[in-house]
Amino acid sequence: MNPKQLNYTMPAEWTEHERTFISWPVQASMVYPEHYEQVSAGYAELVNAIAEFEPITIVVNPQDLDKVSSLFAGNDAVECLPIAHNDAWLRDNGPTFVVNRDGELAGVNWKFNAWGGKYSPWDLDDAVAPQILEHVGVKQFDAPLVMEGGSIHTDGEGTLLTTEECLLNTNRNPELSREQIEGYVKEFVNVDNIIWLKRGLSGDETDGHVDNIACYAAPGKVILQVCDDPSDANYAITQENRRILSEAVDAKGRRLEVIELEQPPYAEYEESRLTLSYLNFYFVNGGIILPVFGGAAEETDRKATRKLQAAFPDRRIRTIDGMAIIREGGNVHCTTQQMPARRA
Repeated sequence: MNPKQLNYTMPAEWTEHERTFISWPVQASMVYPEHYEQVSAGYAELVNAIAEFEPITIVVNPQDLDKVSSLFAGNDAVECLPIAHNDAWLRDNGPTFVVNRDGELAGVNWKFNAWGGKYSPWDLDDAVAPQILEHVGVKQFDAPLVMEGGSIHTDGEGTLLTTEECLLNTNRNPELSREQIEGYVKEFVNVDNIIWLKRGLSGDETDGHVDNIACYAAPGKVILQVCDDPSDANYAITQENRRILSEAVDAKGRRLEVIELEQPPYAEYEESRLTLSYLNFYFVNGGIILPVFGGAAEETDRKATRKLQAAFPDRRIRTIDGMAIIREGGNVHCTTQQMPARRA
């Protein structure tokens, strides 16, 4: 039986967490392995930031366990869990946690193929989610679908945001129709309505993950990153997202309120566009971990921080250096996976 049949639902990210999971970088799999120390420092900053709000478990390759453990010695909110893995984007290869009406926790184990076979090998990453679920001692649902956690956002009340560019990409599930893919997603995270945006940001090698462009702030309320420069490739993309969201109705029959965040200025590295996104923030207990980019982005950094603080007056906006790991292709949300709090 699947989660929907057993009344398990994926909670919204802003609900209380028991802890966060994150994977430690693997130098051999990095796009720029010469930046390993810089990237590791960025991960350490992120781990310490999250630990200000809630416990965090770092999935570490066994050979790195002593080195990584020593970085956080004395911080009781941080633990290391030795699990072999190929890469460090746990949002995408980790489990999606679901909760039933009695507060019991379970996890969805999606198939993982490294974003359409872009990075080989990925066999260890595909085996991470079951090991995490075994470690925390919860029921496992195996989904017959290649999918990454960064490709979905839910309001916790029956509606999910995603993109056609990613979920319908033939490099994920070429044997499945749109209707079959939609059916599996609805069954395994227990939603009734999917709002399909068309495309993700320009330069996004994940093929348009939604966690770079839009997320729920609350039921009926969506945050959208926008571009108002017609010469920018993101202009047409974000204008189309605006239109779709303005016309959408959620599972409860609500029209959506949209909060817009101005995108950071264009930036590139080695002639490739960097996918800079404030939407790649992460909800923690009582706060938000927000990547900011500095330099030419200082003004949009301030605007994003102010808008998020206004939208979440009861949360502390904790900013971190968003440039530390972005050259590897992702940011804060991509690295993290929330484990919802269990009720007794």
